[in-house]
Amino acid sequence: MGVNKMRNTRRFFSKWHNWLGLLLVSIFIFMAIAAPMLSPQDPDRPGITKIVGNPLRERKPLPPSAEAPLGTLSNQTSVFHSLVWGTRSAVCFGLIVALISMIIGVAIGTLAAFSSRWINDFLMRITDAFLAFPMIAGIVMIRQLATILLEGAGVQSFLTSSGPQLFTPENMSPWLVFLQNIDPLMVTFIMLSWMPYARIMNSVVHRIKNLEYIEAARISGTRPAKIIFKHILPNAISPAIIMAARDVGGMVILQTTFSFVGLGGNSPWAQSLVSARDWIIGVGGQFNFWWVFLPITLTIVLFGIGWNLLGDGLNDLLNPRST
Repeated sequence: MGVNKMRNTRRFFSKWHNWLGLLLVSIFIFMAIAAPMLSPQDPDRPGITKIVGNPLRERKPLPPSAEAPLGTLSNQTSVFHSLVWGTRSAVCFGLIVALISMIIGVAIGTLAAFSSRWINDFLMRITDAFLAFPMIAGIVMIRQLATILLEGAGVQSFLTSSGPQLFTPENMSPWLVFLQNIDPLMVTFIMLSWMPYARIMNSVVHRIKNLEYIEAARISGTRPAKIIFKHILPNAISPAIIMAARDVGGMVILQTTFSFVGLGGNSPWAQSLVSARDWIIGVGGQFNFWWVFLPITLTIVLFGIGWNLLGDGLNDLLNPRST
């Protein structure tokens, strides 16, 4: 076992793309943690956007400067500030969705495989049904359900000069406060992303549970829960960890895409791209305002690449059959 671990570790660090993935992910995690130091929020207007100019006087994006290292958008918000705090939001979103989806999928897949045949078939058919459910339909359904419940409790939305505002009645229950602040994309992604974990864990546990050391533990009277947590999960969890690492980047890219097209979510990267889309091609068909889209776009691409490469590297590290 120790020899295999050493060989896998050497294989991991012998490939340049594993180093690249580890470097990119480390940079993004550092940016997420150090966001308050890299780009402090405006104490008068704290938030994921930071106004560094006069939006009433300047109506077009301004180039990079000392105050805005990556320039500003047309509303005079700092691109660098949105990029840094967007990274913090993206890392949190991706990790939460991937980890919760993995936990749900691992639990269902393992329970199904370790149970009787009819329970296994029942849980796997439910998994197949969720796999067939469209992601966009889930987003719309969650948004509408939250809206209906909030309106039934007296929460009303109305337009003001500064945008949509909510009128919230007093003494609202914590459940309704949660609904008011819910992210429909996060809920939908978790609801519709656990199934691949369940299927792969179900397959791996089915293969492991009949091995000799599992049979010996069962014959010796070891409780099923102890067998699962001590003998099965440590030897079956690797594929789920690899999949979760890849999903972090994929979920953030999906979040940014859906937020950009207006299907909900509060991705700072998507909000910046929405503000920048009218300035991507400048006067005369030239990319005069490159800073409004290029830094954010490159960050999104590198975020997805970094987590994908890390997932491939973890496959080298955790999968003894990988080459």
